[in-house]
Amino acid sequence: MISAAMLSRSASSSLRIMAARTNRPTGRLLSITTRQHPLPIIAKRTTVYRTNLRENASAALASTTIIKRAKSSGAAVASTLEYDDDNDTADTNTSYDASSTTDLGRPRQEAWKVNLNRRGDNEWLTGPRSEDWYTGKSPKLCPGVDSHGVLRSLPLPNLSNVTRQSAKEYFDNSWTLFEMLFAGLKGEEPFYRPPVHGLRHPQIFYYGHTPCLYVNKLRVAGVLEKPVNAYFESIFEVGVDEMLWDDMHKNDMVWPTVSEVYEYRKDVYDTVVDAIMTHPSLDDKGGAEPVTVNQNHPMWALFMGFEHERIHLETSSVLFRETPIELVQTPAHFPALHPSVYSSTSKATQPVEGEDFPANRMIAVKGKDVKLGKPLDFPSYGWDNEYGERTMTVPDFYASEHMVTNGEFWQFVADGGYRNKKYWCEDGWAWRTHRNLKWPFFWKQVGPAGSHEYGLRTIFEEVPMNWDWPVDVTYYESKAFCKYKSEKDGSPTSKPYRLLTEAEHQIIRHPRHSLDAARADVSADKVMVTAGSEFAHGETAANLNMAYSSSSPVDAFPASESGHRDTIGNNWEWTEDHFNPLKNFEVHHVYDDFSTPCFDGKHSMIVGGSFMSTGDEASVFARFHFRPHFLQHSGFRMVASEEDAPATQLFPGSFAGQAAARDEAEEEEEDHSLNSENNVYETDDLLAMYLGLHFPSSGSNENVNPIMQHEHAPTHGLRFPQRVAELVCKLEPERTNNRALDVGCSVGGSSFELAKSFEHVEAFDFSNNFVEAAKRIQSGEELTFRIPVEGEISEEVSVVNEPGVDSDVMKRVNFFQGDACALSEYANSKEGFGTFDAVMLSNLLCRLPDPMAALSAMPKIVNKGGVVVMVTPFTWLEEFTPKSKWLGGFHDPVSQEPLYSKDNLKQIMESLGFEKIHEEQMPLVIREHQRKYQYILSEATGWRRI
Repeated sequence: MISAAMLSRSASSSLRIMAARTNRPTGRLLSITTRQHPLPIIAKRTTVYRTNLRENASAALASTTIIKRAKSSGAAVASTLEYDDDNDTADTNTSYDASSTTDLGRPRQEAWKVNLNRRGDNEWLTGPRSEDWYTGKSPKLCPGVDSHGVLRSLPLPNLSNVTRQSAKEYFDNSWTLFEMLFAGLKGEEPFYRPPVHGLRHPQIFYYGHTPCLYVNKLRVAGVLEKPVNAYFESIFEVGVDEMLWDDMHKNDMVWPTVSEVYEYRKDVYDTVVDAIMTHPSLDDKGGAEPVTVNQNHPMWALFMGFEHERIHLETSSVLFRETPIELVQTPAHFPALHPSVYSSTSKATQPVEGEDFPANRMIAVKGKDVKLGKPLDFPSYGWDNEYGERTMTVPDFYASEHMVTNGEFWQFVADGGYRNKKYWCEDGWAWRTHRNLKWPFFWKQVGPAGSHEYGLRTIFEEVPMNWDWPVDVTYYESKAFCKYKSEKDGSPTSKPYRLLTEAEHQIIRHPRHSLDAARADVSADKVMVTAGSEFAHGETAANLNMAYSSSSPVDAFPASESGHRDTIGNNWEWTEDHFNPLKNFEVHHVYDDFSTPCFDGKHSMIVGGSFMSTGDEASVFARFHFRPHFLQHSGFRMVASEEDAPATQLFPGSFAGQAAARDEAEEEEEDHSLNSENNVYETDDLLAMYLGLHFPSSGSNENVNPIMQHEHAPTHGLRFPQRVAELVCKLEPERTNNRALDVGCSVGGSSFELAKSFEHVEAFDFSNNFVEAAKRIQSGEELTFRIPVEGEISEEVSVVNEPGVDSDVMKRVNFFQGDACALSEYANSKEGFGTFDAVMLSNLLCRLPDPMAALSAMPKIVNKGGVVVMVTPFTWLEEFTPKSKWLGGFHDPVSQEPLYSKDNLKQIMESLGFEKIHEEQMPLVIREHQRKYQYILSEATGWRRI
């Protein structure tokens, strides 16, 4: 279901693209404040000295085109990619097609290099950072530093007891941890080099993104009145969803220099500190009267900024781990790797269970009901998806004692698991072949091809392989291993191995730190009272909150009461659940699209946190997610059960065979290909059927009736296209330019009817066959077609226009082949397209691959006072429209309440600036043969632009 929040997100994306094309900030941030609070803070510093930056970047952007994603299916990739599965040498650093070029005149693989050597930053960024690198507190003076000078995370703040000083300490800790991580980039190249997979922005974006979000969200909350740097707060505003695994074209941009973003970070740091120390909503009477910050408090946006920064602290650490080793360095004050790495005597190959890694027994677990959800009054910051409730009934199951280790996974690699398609779902196999992977990405080959000798990459170092650490893999790799293991060893149940679910994860956690315990006692959410320096100690110790900067042996920490290890920390665990909303989910107005765009059935939940998870990510209430092809210091635990997995899935099936398939469908939608070979409307039989529908008088000269005469014949269903056009005129659109648009005009009967009342009609259809037929009729050619009678018997008849349609009327119509999903593009760039007093969409909406693409264009093309008439039976079929794009016709995945298209259509149209002025049920009849007809009852609605 498309929400108003998602519409807002789509609109803002369009504005950002327009800003890039016109070299101007969007101005969006100047008008998005939705709540006002007293005495907003005015940003202290100005940015006049950045005039040159804006001009230079704008000039560079002017020479760079915005490149749409090219159509690329998994099958196409698999059939065209050159790789050698018999050669165990994977080039995992290959990500771009060097033969393609950008408007910068460079191969796409090299386009990002235009950002280098513009301001002499390389010398400053090469080698260890000085204290001046830090725009806030230096690590050795920062809250959270220990007696050895190592900086780790503070506990998650208790928002029932907030002082100005406690808020500033947590801000300093968050801000400096992030800058300490970025001190690990060596030289300016890693700031601009796109990630190896090309699926995220380069690190310069994230260096500017986290301060940008503080400013933007504090402005939305009414705490700040003005931007710190409106240009930066436009280009650094929105990050990248993980997108397709073969989308390589989003990083061709000229970014600001590192020193310019460094200066911006200084400004933002001062601005946020000023807000913390002076804004009246945090007035704590000098610390004597702490305040409570809840979701209605303006400073909820401040703590949102803290937790957002911590998310990017972890995700950037993964990107650092993917960066070529020569471009990173271990920063001073950063937590050490787990000590097992230094004492390891691990060999590079042939690991042995019981010697190099522990046996991973399956432990029986008694099922029970699990109540998910965070109470609204729990005194910590939470993202919108954490709130709400759901009770899951979990049957008995088996779960492996610990996550699958590198040692266990080695056998899958050595047995050719990456070369054997039978273990992989279709989209997982396409991803594997696209990346040409032969082993986990963070394994580093240290021996000759075929020897299966590996080392291991951590964030900043390459170390000997630690076979007893959890393996870092994607969802696809996790599922492939489960299938391999089921075949090789068999599962303890009648069903094969699978992954954990969110609810099962909560059962195997330590009960002292469970959801129920935390609801009863705030301190039971361990991160609320435990700093990173303390997390690795005690009866419930864990590798979490930056206790270390790497994974650790899976048996290094005590097991939970159920006998399971690392139920929190070490690595995230992939689950079978789609990322989903709990019952009573509500977005927060300050960040209304944090979760909703990812409730799409294409994001898998991850649970437990990793060694780099801090703050809310380390909370028992955390609910995070990733696309199935992404790494996130993520591993998995094997599970088996006799019952189906107690997982929440927004669409039928799991990610196996679904995720990339859905991506592929969307890719094809965006491509809007007009290839007639793939068009279901390009058949002669269908053309004849639609000629009969649009020209019901056809056959009158041959004594062939459109409906066989009989009592109660549904003749009221004839002339459907004409009746829709007549309704347009009946609703009396305000005449501005006397132009009308027939979207999905078919063979032109409705267009000619509109032309009787409008001076000009633009009419297009996706079918070239239909459009050519309409043009032939328009030219005066006598067109014939066959009307089916019985079996192979048919009658040839001539097309007969409706009364009042003559050559003068028909010449008012301009027919062309087009795509309703491209209406916005036509409005922006199609010569002569223009705007309209009336727009008609007849039985089209539920046949579009992306109905919202057509609807969102209406404000651009309809004149004020103009009318849109939409007629649709709401016949949703995945053959035409991916289920994720349906406007309704399904049950709410949480409440199971039916969601109807007409209700959502009303919400959408009103949000676009239209009021509903008419509704009726409109029948139509389509002839199949003389004794069989389709009788369809469409809903016709009229909407006036206000």
